[in-house]
Amino acid sequence: MHIEADQEKCVGAGQCVMAAPELFDQRDSDGVVEVLVSDPADSQAAQAREAELTCPAAAITVTAT
Repeated sequence: MHIEADQEKCVGAGQCVMAAPELFDQRDSDGVVEVLVSDPADSQAAQAREAELTCPAAAITVTAT
């Protein structure tokens, strides 16, 4: 699994951080998403998918590897 975030699309809602705080953070300066773990463990797959689905800007993409 691989996670990518489009920082240009991000609106800083923070849904990704609430869904998966081990995988995502937000920049202090503007709240834009930062991916902490781009290739998470299988045990984190559900959290990654939840972050992707709840992102209001569709800025997160999770793909199988």
